[in-house]
Amino acid sequence: MVRKLLTLVLLAAIALLATGCHRGKVSNPIADINSKQPDKVLYDRAMEAMKGRKFDIARLSLQTLINTYPDSEYIARAKLSVGDSWYAEGGSTGLAQAEIEYKDFITFFPNMPEAAEAQLKVANIHYRQMAKPDRDYTHAKRAEDEYKEFLRQFPDADPKLAAEAKLRLLQVQEVLAEREFRIGRFYFLRESYPAAIARLKGVADNYPLYSGADESLFLIGAAYENLIETVRGNAQIPEAYKAKVIGEYVKQAAAAYGRILTRYPATDRVEDAKERLAGLKQPIPTPTPEAIAKSKAEEAGRGEQGTVDKMLNVFISTRPDVTRATKAGEPRLEEERQTSALEVRKEMTDALSAGQPSGQLGVQATGSGKGAPPESEAPPSSEERPVLQNAVPQAQGSGSAAEAELPAQTNEASSEETREQQAQAAGEQADKVDKKAESSSKKKKKKGLRKLIPF
Repeated sequence: MVRKLLTLVLLAAIALLATGCHRGKVSNPIADINSKQPDKVLYDRAMEAMKGRKFDIARLSLQTLINTYPDSEYIARAKLSVGDSWYAEGGSTGLAQAEIEYKDFITFFPNMPEAAEAQLKVANIHYRQMAKPDRDYTHAKRAEDEYKEFLRQFPDADPKLAAEAKLRLLQVQEVLAEREFRIGRFYFLRESYPAAIARLKGVADNYPLYSGADESLFLIGAAYENLIETVRGNAQIPEAYKAKVIGEYVKQAAAAYGRILTRYPATDRVEDAKERLAGLKQPIPTPTPEAIAKSKAEEAGRGEQGTVDKMLNVFISTRPDVTRATKAGEPRLEEERQTSALEVRKEMTDALSAGQPSGQLGVQATGSGKGAPPESEAPPSSEERPVLQNAVPQAQGSGSAAEAELPAQTNEASSEETREQQAQAAGEQADKVDKKAESSSKKKKKKGLRKLIPF
């Protein structure tokens, strides 16, 4: 009896065990194998490969997805990720391929939100390769163009992306403006004043948020003052026309100094500009409260490199210093216009020969009364015009030769000996400038090793 009972219990246990195993298999007949869509599997596999920096494997999976599943919901993100893989890989070749992929994405998916992201990454590619102001500026210029394109083409983009683009554009324009300023200051030290005015005018007009905009305007005023001294010492100019020439130069110098006071009232050159205006016996304009607040905000948004960072930037780093770029204000999106020395000279000559101020030399005189001469004053005859030509000095050479005076750009392979020779040559030219011009050309807040660099 007991044996039969044990047999029945054992059979019941075996039946229950078999039933339980069978029910477990029925609940998941495919055992969770390949429950995802194949395109999603390929995309996830590519993302995992990218995390492990296996970019070739990632691109293989992404290209398989693109070619095999052209209607997949992941197709756009897969195309963008191909560019991301090249971007993350880096190097000149990788970044060039990344730009091609991003541009291709924008062409095929211009209305997708990711198109704005692709355009921003194209700009960032050139930002990463941007060099110092005294080196090749190709990537800096390309970065500026691409950031402007982003802001124009995608005005409704993600606010975070737009903020990044504006900040980077301000930094790029700081580098480009610094390059133009150094060229203008070099011409100033060489006493090529029309060429200096042309370059510095471009800085002030094209890059109003540049940290040295006030210094550019100050050098413009100083250049006109030096031209005044040149005209006064020119015995070939009759006294009647000499007074008119000097009067025009005084107006232009006063306009440059006055713009410092009205546009940049919170900068370091304000007191110097007031002193120069007083010396020229010109009115000293008063800035508006709005201009003061705007200038203070721009200056407060600028950073400053530490001593160690400056030394590293001078001797080791190949990247430009963008700490002085302001974080306040809107970057300028209009196309830059570069004025040549010939244009400046022609504007001066035309204005004087017509008996009227040019009004196109970049800065407006505040309260200086730009009036036309009396109607009874006749324009100069053809015999008198050469006299006016002599009143406008050329930029140390004839024609466009002034632009040729700029030394060739220094690439990274240049030796330290060559750099020292260039610095010494520029320093010798600076010694020829009179005391007034020499004090005018001093770059503000030079410290440490920067005192040894004349431009």
